[in-house]
Amino acid sequence: MCIPQNPLRRTPIGGMAVIATILFCDMTSGTAGPDPTTVYVDMRALRHDRVRLVERGSPHSLPLMESGKILPGVKVIIANTETKGPLGDSHLGEIWVSSPHNATGYYTVYGEEALHTDHFNTRLCFGDTVTNWARTGYLGFLRRTELTDASGERHDALYVVGSLDETLELRGMRYHPIDIETSVIRAHKSITECAVFTWTNLLVVVAELEGSEQEAPDLVALVTNVVLEEHYLIVGVVVVVDPGVIPIKSRGEKQRMHLRDGFLADQLDPIYVAYNM
Repeated sequence: MCIPQNPLRRTPIGGMAVIATILFCDMTSGTAGPDPTTVYVDMRALRHDRVRLVERGSPHSLPLMESGKILPGVKVIIANTETKGPLGDSHLGEIWVSSPHNATGYYTVYGEEALHTDHFNTRLCFGDTVTNWARTGYLGFLRRTELTDASGERHDALYVVGSLDETLELRGMRYHPIDIETSVIRAHKSITECAVFTWTNLLVVVAELEGSEQEAPDLVALVTNVVLEEHYLIVGVVVVVDPGVIPIKSRGEKQRMHLRDGFLADQLDPIYVAYNM
């Protein structure tokens, strides 16, 4: 599997434990082909699982770079996780994959067979109810392109927003970490990286500071204000840390749950911590 990193999106999908082997055009190894397309989506619409394209620089815009062109022989759909029905181009949903390369299960002596079937061999409840699909556990959307192969078949571009397991349920709405993290990083030039997660019912923001430690207290107000203004959320805890504290996999994917474990175990060695409880 070869999935390119996304320099604009702060949570690229390289290294994700997909259940199926997904084949995409490689955007980073010099393979001939057009450059990956960047689109800008409205973060507010994304909270409601809607995809609304906006112009670059628009308020509440979020840049997303396509993860690749879907190759011949690979079928991808966007499915509603609750109804298991197909979704249209303007909706955000779970990425399901069907290809000759799909895995059939995990090599393990543990686990429930029903769970394996739901992951590796699931079907839509309506629409195409015949095809077997593998569920990736990642949220994304498809966008039609003008590119065609030798047979004239049009290729769709896939955009990945993030892991379904890492979405945040706050105030009865679903928030995507990338949305909040993008806002925080834009709040001040000294914030080089950011990761968010929930602790009990509180939103925790971990921000890496590249600069004088004396700036840390000032960043708290900036982070709190930008999250409130752009997402209407109250930050419960702001943790300012040194660069490199946020764990990131080799292909660039943030390990937010590992970071959360470190926070709960008091292992982050923070520069500054502010509680708003």
